[in-house]
Amino acid sequence: MKDLAKYRGIIPAFYACYDEQGNVSPERVRALTQYFIDKGVKGVYVNGSSGECIYQGVEERKTIIENVMAVAKGKLTVIDHVACNNTRDSAELARHAESVGVDAIASIPPIYFRLPEYSIAAYWNTISQAAPNTDFIIYNIPQLAGTALTMSLFAEMMKNPNVIGVKNSSMPTQDIQMFKAAGMAAKGDFIVFNGPDEQFVAGRAIGADGGIGGTYAVMPELFLRLNELIVSGEREKATALQYDINEIIYKMCSGRANMYAVAKEMLRINAGLDIGGVRAPLENLRADDIAIAREAAAMVCDAKKKHL
Repeated sequence: MKDLAKYRGIIPAFYACYDEQGNVSPERVRALTQYFIDKGVKGVYVNGSSGECIYQGVEERKTIIENVMAVAKGKLTVIDHVACNNTRDSAELARHAESVGVDAIASIPPIYFRLPEYSIAAYWNTISQAAPNTDFIIYNIPQLAGTALTMSLFAEMMKNPNVIGVKNSSMPTQDIQMFKAAGMAAKGDFIVFNGPDEQFVAGRAIGADGGIGGTYAVMPELFLRLNELIVSGEREKATALQYDINEIIYKMCSGRANMYAVAKEMLRINAGLDIGGVRAPLENLRADDIAIAREAAAMVCDAKKKHL
């Protein structure tokens, strides 16, 4: 049985790092990686939704994971999301991810065309076969991918020995229980990550082993503390902290700009870390969005004073 302890905990989703011309910046990728090491998180989830992967090319995504690994190897658990909207590019990214030594690869299902389950399974298995010595994590995010991980598709994927977990970003927390129970029955040990940041307490309570989240990066200390409170059984304190985290997230989503543009501005304000803007068609900051980012950044500082 595989030792899956390295996946249990707080794993921030890694943001895309650009220079002033909007190109991927290796230097800024390395700086963000070091930031996460310094914060003491369990690992990073690279080239996913928060990393703007669907707006990047294959070579850009290779550059990102290469520079993450140059800093993170041996210091963080690294999961590289390799899905593209065709099997060949996805398999190429999987091969490359294994070559640089990531801990796991992950993938959403193909988007746009509504594929039958046997085609989705073939897509995932082909990607996994391209990285035969690397763990594989299914990414279930039906509200964006347009395809849900059904229990029949899940059962088919349990035949793949490299499948060790699900990143579950569907809204019903009951899905976590279903995948956890079925995965444990099939494999003896199985990882389920809570996806929606606003539901971290609920997800952990029903069986999630930790979380992968798009807002963890701007407040890693708060999510680390939240996980500690859950582990120690301090439910009321955990709920109070979750409520304060959610207010920050609601503020981050309240403007015109994309939430990740706001998050990157918050990193500039609170951490002195400049990783650029977001890539079109995502909306960058306007003046009123900068005010929202400043308010959200201050809310993070206030929450840290209150809960840490």
